[in-house]
Amino acid sequence: MPQLIATVEGVEIKHVYLTKDRTTLGRKPGNDIVLDNLVVSGNHCAFELKGLADVYIEDLGSTNGTFVNNRRVKERQLLHDGDTIAIGHFRIQFLTASGDSGFGQTTAFDSMMGAAPLHASFQVLNGSSSGLEVPVVKAVTTFGKPGVTVVAVSHRRNGFFVAHLDGETVPTLNGQPLKADPVLLADGDVLDLAGTRMAFQLREQ
Repeated sequence: MPQLIATVEGVEIKHVYLTKDRTTLGRKPGNDIVLDNLVVSGNHCAFELKGLADVYIEDLGSTNGTFVNNRRVKERQLLHDGDTIAIGHFRIQFLTASGDSGFGQTTAFDSMMGAAPLHASFQVLNGSSSGLEVPVVKAVTTFGKPGVTVVAVSHRRNGFFVAHLDGETVPTLNGQPLKADPVLLADGDVLDLAGTRMAFQLREQ
């Protein structure tokens, strides 16, 4: 089932499953999703569900605009798994039920279905917090410093994915720049957030 996870500075404030044909978002209390903040217009945007998982976003003539992956929404457009919607300082991640990345169709993934649950975490490799282990337990966990660089790590049925969410400093994964498109994480991957290096770890619980 498609879902929206809204955060402010990395703190989750709303988690909404899209079950209606049309879901509206805005500041006015009559909306399905109410974000009571002046950066949000009374009727800001709408999400239209087609079929089982196709979701389209439409800006409703908002004052401050609706942005998907840092691009302003000018006309009705299809959302893709992992897309980040920005409205002022709100960040809303869109996740589909299918997590259609292709990994779910592989033999390796099928063999994992009967395996023990995996525990995911990041271990800080440098700086004053070196050695600190930070567990990844929520559907979406954010890391980094707002305004500098922030990444979102999402837990889906076919693994853990990381994407660049915010900030001018581009984070890297194993030395390669991260973009807004989610990338599947593997055990031992090294994430660099503006000089802070963290190793991703997957362990059986």
